[in-house]
Amino acid sequence: MKKSKVLALAGAALLAAGFLAACSGSSSSSSSESKAFNYLYEADPENLNYLISSKASTTDLTANLIDGLLENDTYGNLVPSIAEDWTVSQDGLTYTYKLRKNAKWYTSDGEEYADVKAEDFVTGLKYAADNKSETLYLVQNSVKGLKDYIDGKIKDFSEVGVKAVDDHTVQYTLNEAESFWNSKTVMGILYPVNKEFLESKGDKFAQATDPTSLLYNGPFLLKSITAKSSIEFAKNENYWDKEHVHVDTVKLSFFDGQDQGKPAEQFDQGALSVARVFPTSPTYAKIEEKYKDNIVYTPQDAATFLVGTNIDRQSYNHTSKTTDAQKSSTKKALLNKDFRQALTFAFNRQSYASQINGQEGADKILRNLYIPPTFVQAGDSSFGDLVTAKMAAYGDEWKNVDFSDAQDGLYDASKAKAEFAKAKSALEAEGVEFPIHLDIPVDQTATTKVQRVQSLKQSIEETLGTDNVVVDVQQMSKDDSLNITYYAASAAEEDWDISNNVGWSPDYQDPSTYLEIIKPGGENTKTFLGFEGTDNAAAAQVGLNDYAALVDEAGAEKLDLNKRYEKYAAAQAWLTDSALLTPINSKTGTPVITKIVPFTAPFAWSGAKGRDLASYKYLKLQDTPVTAEEYSKAQEKWNKERIESNKKAQEELADHVK
Repeated sequence: MKKSKVLALAGAALLAAGFLAACSGSSSSSSSESKAFNYLYEADPENLNYLISSKASTTDLTANLIDGLLENDTYGNLVPSIAEDWTVSQDGLTYTYKLRKNAKWYTSDGEEYADVKAEDFVTGLKYAADNKSETLYLVQNSVKGLKDYIDGKIKDFSEVGVKAVDDHTVQYTLNEAESFWNSKTVMGILYPVNKEFLESKGDKFAQATDPTSLLYNGPFLLKSITAKSSIEFAKNENYWDKEHVHVDTVKLSFFDGQDQGKPAEQFDQGALSVARVFPTSPTYAKIEEKYKDNIVYTPQDAATFLVGTNIDRQSYNHTSKTTDAQKSSTKKALLNKDFRQALTFAFNRQSYASQINGQEGADKILRNLYIPPTFVQAGDSSFGDLVTAKMAAYGDEWKNVDFSDAQDGLYDASKAKAEFAKAKSALEAEGVEFPIHLDIPVDQTATTKVQRVQSLKQSIEETLGTDNVVVDVQQMSKDDSLNITYYAASAAEEDWDISNNVGWSPDYQDPSTYLEIIKPGGENTKTFLGFEGTDNAAAAQVGLNDYAALVDEAGAEKLDLNKRYEKYAAAQAWLTDSALLTPINSKTGTPVITKIVPFTAPFAWSGAKGRDLASYKYLKLQDTPVTAEEYSKAQEKWNKERIESNKKAQEELADHVK
């Protein structure tokens, strides 16, 4: 991920209790009085640099502080933000945005600093390029001349395809037409920054704990941030669209995940506006008794959490291995596809998910593909349908596998044993020593994370036998677990064999947002697969160059979206068969109790402006907890309205082509 998206993304995702989205209409119990939204967070941001960072711990905050050209409304449509209108050239290469004249920059104290101008968008992209933004992969091959500037072939940034036509008109010229270009504008790398302020701050721009190190043009101002304690926002009273900001203050309190009952208890005391409930917690029975009519399950979103495979491990500071032979044997085993498939089929993900959602709700978060099966549609076929058809070309082990959400289509003990038998025969011929020891790290303070890892260990060892495979759980502090996974600075610091601290939330509305990042040279091979660069022997051995060719072929199809999605389905099918990544669950689909008026928060399958409870604009609160009946009716209403709203938005797209 480079991590925006790289969710650990860090497991914080599993805390998220939100509401994917948005129906209009407030509840009869809503109030017009001053509102405070109180929630939880799990990971402190490394910085507030929305132009540089790809980590959700940063972007989930700054999406509330900075507006870009467009944003997502409550139905998932892209609607005007700083840009009040835009046009697209007939050839799809030039996007021209007209900026609203009432958009201003403000200090953290709410004092007006300057107008938001077209040049601010040019300055933002130049800063991102000059400082090697983690999210350059989003735009470097899209904007004309940008890749050449990054590579030093172009020295003058004015030759790059972004320019301020006048104070309130910014224009982007693309290398090739991208039907999904506008969906990228909600990502931080395309946000504006004031040049004078940026230069005045120097290397102190966007410091993690300093609200004064940013300027704000969005719905909220950051008032304070205290590491492992709290993050506080206040409504920007001068915001250009303040009538759509319905909460006056936001307070996020740090939650280490250790006391599962704490969020619900805080909600009961009025300290939280929404709380994730944990059916496996000791206090759940008490909460369930009081809130039996108020526990609701949120819809599944597009974020996917997985088990990653380290195919080129270099560090062994956190390991149970005692000999070089054990290290070598594990490396060889993880490079064997049959062995990886054996692990995939041996992993009882229903049992794993029950550690989060309880037995009753375990299936509600399960995912069987890296890319959600309904993420895009090709004619009458969902993306999942396309992948299912492609899997027919692979082995018998994939026959009759159901890749739809909300059920475990992968766990199969007989398949696991059959694949392991093939792997063991080949590995013994290579001199591999059994049992294979697999190190998996976990934050020892996060109760449900420990329970999940223990569940994974139990199902794999029971299915394959501890004489064949042993999963060694490495319990450590939160900081240590993050530093060797999510925050690891290099592949050499990825100190694990398998890791469930891997996840991704899409940046834009196209399958490439998932698949590009893990081909050799991609932005997240380190976090997902434990290697870096384009010339890695382990990557070549497992066939990732073939995978990259499939991704590139799909990306080259620009005009026919159905063909494009077919080709991306082929790449997903290859990835599924490789078993390098095992999908587990979505971020949402979890039980919550809440005072958020159902479906009033922004909605989006991708981007930074509509992820689950990462954006507080539009969100409304009511005085009493939402009932399951209220939620169900609101969801039904929203689903109908969303279809009509999306259809209308699609029809209006033609009006922007000039």
